[in-house]
Amino acid sequence: MKKLILSLSVLLAFASCNKVTINDDEIIETHVLTKEEQEKLTPDKVIADLIAGNKDFTEDNLTVRNSTKLVREAALGQYPEAVVLSCLDSRVPVEDVFHKAIGEIFVARVAGNIINPDILGSLEYACKVSGSKVIVVLGHEYCGAIKSSIDGVKLGNITTMLEKIEPAIVEAKQNFKGEANAKNPEFVDEVCKFNVFNSIEEIRKHSPILKEMEDNKEIKIVGAVYDMKTGKVNFLD
Repeated sequence: MKKLILSLSVLLAFASCNKVTINDDEIIETHVLTKEEQEKLTPDKVIADLIAGNKDFTEDNLTVRNSTKLVREAALGQYPEAVVLSCLDSRVPVEDVFHKAIGEIFVARVAGNIINPDILGSLEYACKVSGSKVIVVLGHEYCGAIKSSIDGVKLGNITTMLEKIEPAIVEAKQNFKGEANAKNPEFVDEVCKFNVFNSIEEIRKHSPILKEMEDNKEIKIVGAVYDMKTGKVNFLD
């Protein structure tokens, strides 16, 4: 049976307008991840969990959670299993994409999922301080920042931001067959993929803390691309 992913408050509002009864057994019983539970996780287990959650999302096997209850439970502490660096794009609902609730993942957002000191600090906080086991750099199809960088857009602070994507454009052009411009979806996808890899390398290069954690196998840093049409997250090798 297909279900919608809705918070309990939204669902109750819908039900009150449409006279739909919600049974307690239709609300999934979840709790905020504890420190002890987080410590038992391995990076591989977390990645497998994210993949399973995304499978639920793509198949509409989604559930209703009591988000208000989870907010109260998380008030005094949080121990998310992963941190996802996503683009700013409103069409990428990160928690929903991985079928995650409050307290389960950190989400950092910046146009083009680029790396800068503030993002690095956020990732270090998520892993070194709060114990997250995985960093996912998540790109996506039809990325406006990618297209703008390919087109060489110059506008205020956007200029500096888009310059961080340029190494991916250079890399993508090396072996690409076809028109290397923003009007070619295949080229945009290729730049998107290389931009994810570039961000991962920037993390390793500019964060000795995260590099050491990865070398010690405390965390994994992985890349992925979100497919707008299907909702599937494709993890990159």
